Amino acid sequence: MVKEPELYKVVMLNDNFTTMEFVVEILIDIFGKTEAEARKTMLSVHKQGRGVAGVYVYDIALSKIAKVDEAAKEKGFPLKCIAEKE
Repeated sequence: MVKEPELYKVVMLNDNFTTMEFVVEILIDIFGKTEAEARKTMLSVHKQGRGVAGVYVYDIALSKIAKVDEAAKEKGFPLKCIAEKE
């Protein structure tokens, strides 16, 4: 029997510097969300301190996190994402 790969949530963490617009842009560009989905997730990050950007197998989750880190660094934002087992 083939075992399904474990899934990981990519969780976006709130900070006091990253703009809401940048978070929405990242959610659309890197996570493939619609504008409405991106805004909903961004508000969750803003109000609850964290929001799930997506759920992926481990390697894809890490790849998405690396892309977010790179994009945030390029724009001078401290935006962070972490992977949590689903």
